[in-house]
Amino acid sequence: MRIPRIVAVVAIALLIPALALSGCSSGDKKTLRVGLITPLTGDVKTFGESTKNGVLLAMEQAGVTLDKGGKIGNVPVKLFIQDDRNDATEGVNVATKLISETKVQAIIGSVTSKVTIAVSNVTNPAKVVQITSTATNPKVTVEDGKRKPYTFRACFIDPFQGTVGAKFALDTLKARTAAMLYDQSNDYTVGLAQYFKEAFEKGGGKVVFEASYGTNDTDFSAVLTKIAGFKPDILYLPDYYQKVSLIGSQARAKGIKSVFMGGDGWDSSELDFKAMDGGYFTNHYSPDDPRAEVKSFVAAYKAKYGAVPDALATLAYDATNMLITAVKQTQSNDPEKIREYLANGTFSAVSGTIKNDANGNPIKSAAILQIKDGKQQFVASVNP
Repeated sequence: MRIPRIVAVVAIALLIPALALSGCSSGDKKTLRVGLITPLTGDVKTFGESTKNGVLLAMEQAGVTLDKGGKIGNVPVKLFIQDDRNDATEGVNVATKLISETKVQAIIGSVTSKVTIAVSNVTNPAKVVQITSTATNPKVTVEDGKRKPYTFRACFIDPFQGTVGAKFALDTLKARTAAMLYDQSNDYTVGLAQYFKEAFEKGGGKVVFEASYGTNDTDFSAVLTKIAGFKPDILYLPDYYQKVSLIGSQARAKGIKSVFMGGDGWDSSELDFKAMDGGYFTNHYSPDDPRAEVKSFVAAYKAKYGAVPDALATLAYDATNMLITAVKQTQSNDPEKIREYLANGTFSAVSGTIKNDANGNPIKSAAILQIKDGKQQFVASVNP
């Protein structure tokens, strides 16, 4: 796995002394300042918009607005938003700004693993609580064997997601061969490919071909020609919607008839639904889930934004409500008290009950969705 950390490490080394004091230097010692870090521009901007929407809805339901702030219980709260552009260096920059200048005690974000990992290496030395909604790589909360105690998440992690995908391919689709393509510079895609392969081959399948590509690659003709020769049952594409759509379209043009599979990075209204038709992906929730929590949230989100919430919005809503619950229960803006509650509490969420394990990772179910007839269709729910 290759993580763009050089700039981040230099920044952290220079700023840790100042950051470590930031939690207690706020001008208003009673106010909880919350930062949201999300990609509002760049290659996954729809992820960022959905995330912002979910956070704002949860905050507004709790009585906090972006322009006026508000109170959670007796704790005054202010919200600040920063765009990381899905760039790890920019993520470090805006996290540093939020902590050292804005004096936040908690950060929601970021969205992708590569940015969230970099940000977590700023928040933890500063003892600022961080909750990511959708960063699924294990290194977000544990790196080099060490738990990052101030970082939590609302989503399941890639080992579970990759394993669920492989099990579905083997047991439901009766697949026996698979090919894989993944971005060699993205922790998310590398991790998902690794865990899918391990589970698929352990279950009796065989990965007959795998290859990596660069983030900026756009022509996949050569590698897809090779894959076409293998005629695999599954073509596993664990990347974000833009790259998946590009590869899927080129694969179909090459005559590849394999069933496409992938992870939660497919979840976007900008996915090429025609090219990806018939494909399956693992996700965190489905708006078709009949649970009351899901119905209530979907109705509220549609009323505010005029659209059905995707998993990004849902998990952002859940992550924000985790923070809101911790503040209500502790009646404090103290990051240490909030951290302790997050580590030990149980949270009722739209995406399922969240109870963190020792590494700050939720144990929860996953949904299998299919791209069919121009939309996502719920197929099954898979428990750990």
